[in-house]
Amino acid sequence: MENLIKVVDLSKGFVRRHKLRPRTLKEAIIRRHYFHNKDTNFLALDQVSLEVHPGEIVGIIGRNGAGKSTLLRLIGGVGRPDEGHIYVNGKIGALLELGAGFHPELTGRENVFINGMIAGLTRKQIADRFADIVNFAELEDSIDNPLRTYSSGMQLRLAFAVSVHTSPDVLLIDEVLAVGDIAFQRKCLERIDMFKQGGCAILIVSHDTAQVRDLCDRVIWMRDGRAVATGDPQDVVNQYENAMMAETEKRRQTRNAGYQSQSNRELEHNVNRKGTMEMEISGVQLLDKNWEPVSEFKNGNALIVEIAYTPIKRVQSPIFSVTIRDERGEICLDTNTARLEMPAIEHNGVIRVHFDRLDLTAGIYFVDVGIYASDWDRIYDYHWKVYRLQVQDFEPHKGVLNPPHRWDFS
Repeated sequence: MENLIKVVDLSKGFVRRHKLRPRTLKEAIIRRHYFHNKDTNFLALDQVSLEVHPGEIVGIIGRNGAGKSTLLRLIGGVGRPDEGHIYVNGKIGALLELGAGFHPELTGRENVFINGMIAGLTRKQIADRFADIVNFAELEDSIDNPLRTYSSGMQLRLAFAVSVHTSPDVLLIDEVLAVGDIAFQRKCLERIDMFKQGGCAILIVSHDTAQVRDLCDRVIWMRDGRAVATGDPQDVVNQYENAMMAETEKRRQTRNAGYQSQSNRELEHNVNRKGTMEMEISGVQLLDKNWEPVSEFKNGNALIVEIAYTPIKRVQSPIFSVTIRDERGEICLDTNTARLEMPAIEHNGVIRVHFDRLDLTAGIYFVDVGIYASDWDRIYDYHWKVYRLQVQDFEPHKGVLNPPHRWDFS
């Protein structure tokens, strides 16, 4: 079978600039001796080879910095390899970056025509397909507004609609589907399946391993610029997830050696912990009003739940949740940060929720903690039935709550 994509021994290097590199001419003159030869070279791709046949979907997985996007960009004609060869037979449709090729001051309509012509269509061909593009993107009411007024999801819909209406023989998709809502993702997946049935060769980079399992015929796992495993999606994804869990645990132990997490049980994936681990819970503390760790406290006392987190990549506006359950698993209290304006997070940190008083009746409870994507679309990390809390109450009561109360007679 003829290959639509063939990559042979591909290598690409870049310069990693020193983090304190001078930014002005004055700094460069003053510090020229100190920063001389401080920059380093690194290989983003190291002897990578792959093939994609007509009607085949190949997924590429790996942690950030593994070389996945660099590989897709070189195949798409963005940049040149230092070594190796790339053979692509047919027209390329590429979604390499959200908003790439779009101009924010132009309208959606103008951007459709410009990107269509960049993709190789004539103006007449674009005009003939324009109504279908706008309908697919569901932007009938906004198509004549400037692109800067579009949300990221709207820009994604427009970019994908243009790409799939150029009738590509090769389709390159780099993670952008994660931006769209669930309904539009489903529409995109249906269109991708249609292209597959029509003989299009499709290469997808994604962190969504569940989607990769379901969608792809083969999967390539990349690590440090190399393809370390290729084959059946289930097998390769399992290898990748097991390796990521091992690395996550190692990082957790290293980065948080001084942080005492009040876990009453060992964390075990799919037993008392689940998630994609794009952002992980690295430690949890239950504290009293004096900021002292506590596992037992009296009814009506204050409680602080402190969550230490470690992002594996930049995460846009994550949602943190805290749930208190009784021994039977019934929810007694549930709160989250969904209504707060959370910033993008790219460094380790700590977040806390303060309960000025917790009026639970005597018993054993568990504090469950979680981190979710900004649209609740996926779980980054969730711990359940791990952090035990015993409430003492000197007066017997039934039910869950025991708020301050009094009786009087009239």
